[in-house]
Amino acid sequence: MKKIVTTLALALASSLTFAQNQLTISNSSENVTINKHIYGHFAEHLGRCIYGGIYVGEDAKIPNQKGVRNDVVEALKKLKIPNLRWPGGCFADTYHWKDGIGPKAKRPSIVNTWWGGVTEDNSFGTHDFLDLCERLGTEPYLAGNVGSGTVQELTDWVQYVNFDGKSPMSSLRKENGREKSWNVKFWGVGNEAWGCGGNMKAEYYANEYRKYATFMSDWNNTGKLFRIASGANSADYHWTEVLMRDIPHEMLSGVALHHYSVTNWQHKGPSTEFDEKQYFGTMKQALFMEELVQKHSAIMDKYDPKKKVALVVDEWGGWYEVEPGTNPGFLYQQNTIRDAMIAGVTLNIFNNHADRIRMANLAQVVNVLQSVILTKDEKMLLTPTYHVMEMYNVHQDATLLPVELKSNDYSFEADKLKAVSASASKDKNGLTHVSLVNIDPKKAQDITIDLKGLNLKTVTGRVLTSAKLQDYNTFENPTKIQPADFKGASLSGAQLKVKLPPTSVVVLELK
Repeated sequence: MKKIVTTLALALASSLTFAQNQLTISNSSENVTINKHIYGHFAEHLGRCIYGGIYVGEDAKIPNQKGVRNDVVEALKKLKIPNLRWPGGCFADTYHWKDGIGPKAKRPSIVNTWWGGVTEDNSFGTHDFLDLCERLGTEPYLAGNVGSGTVQELTDWVQYVNFDGKSPMSSLRKENGREKSWNVKFWGVGNEAWGCGGNMKAEYYANEYRKYATFMSDWNNTGKLFRIASGANSADYHWTEVLMRDIPHEMLSGVALHHYSVTNWQHKGPSTEFDEKQYFGTMKQALFMEELVQKHSAIMDKYDPKKKVALVVDEWGGWYEVEPGTNPGFLYQQNTIRDAMIAGVTLNIFNNHADRIRMANLAQVVNVLQSVILTKDEKMLLTPTYHVMEMYNVHQDATLLPVELKSNDYSFEADKLKAVSASASKDKNGLTHVSLVNIDPKKAQDITIDLKGLNLKTVTGRVLTSAKLQDYNTFENPTKIQPADFKGASLSGAQLKVKLPPTSVVVLELK
């Protein structure tokens, strides 16, 4: 009898667990657009991101166009990356753009003091980067040098790349082989001014920003530059308060925010040989992005209730110890299912806060931190993060559909996190997309989705998962982890039932 009672209790507990995962998706009268620029990327002069990753030189045996790898370009095109940030990062505040133009043989070299102390020959400069963006069909996001540069230097750069009339800088551009301007819209006014960008106080940087922004354009910002202030480090809410209070909003298009999913900056842990405790800690930091966005947005709402100034999360992702045997300053790390979880939950957070977050940049695009691409000589592989970004690009410029989620907990030792994450949108063709993440490495999650009022009849989907948290793609087996057709969804009337495998990302398409 006792055994029967125990069995019934377990069955009841199981049914309750099923009932707890509930998602309601509804149409919104607010018509918030998930800005495509949320899906931006970041290419810094760091390790093998530029040299050896994107750029191999015109004489390389690896197929290239003007020294830029063809296979990397084609892979990035499939991601539909909307913007690409360059040249840093910390490197931006030591970079002098005039060193990277003109005949390559005459360009001075630079020592990359931030990342490995290597000497670079400046063979990849402004023209190379902006031409790459044209090939990708992506908008460039240039990070200006405030830390060691001058106002004149930055205003000259703006004129060099954007001015089609007659001027010293436009004439110089034409001498260097580019007749028409690139019309660069996105500009970062320094980077991490609180740290490697100058160790400034918020009040000091606000004045510096005002000075630089003043000379970048004219009275009315005729060129419509999207000027982005160097924003807070994670939970430094005072920084955001000062910028929103002290900078006139007509001079300010965006305020940046940087947050990495790091459990301990002194002991970051390995990228592949990690245990569940390390995984849980990483996911706790990734999900902390929700609180950061809410609190920084609340400060911005106080000064900007109409949400004219964007929150720009232009550095985010996982950060671990470098791969054994590699240069510590190159930040080269592998990319596992854990990284897919970081990408999935973070992008869901960004989507759901698209009223304020209108731009973001994953760090970084090739061979550095949470890369979407890794290269080794002529070989190239796509990481789990690449596949999540590709699966999620259906949300770009789609209308946000508000979601209400009740999730089971993923518990570890005495702590717990929400197991399920979700966001939804409707695109211009009338297709509804729902992105779901189950971060629990041991338990599948059954979720019931209420679709009342959406009038949806069919469902298809794709899933990204693997047998182990620590699984990753290698140059010997580059397709170990890749999206597959998802068969775990069934639609009946206005109710959709989904079974999410452990540690999985699922994107559903409904029509």
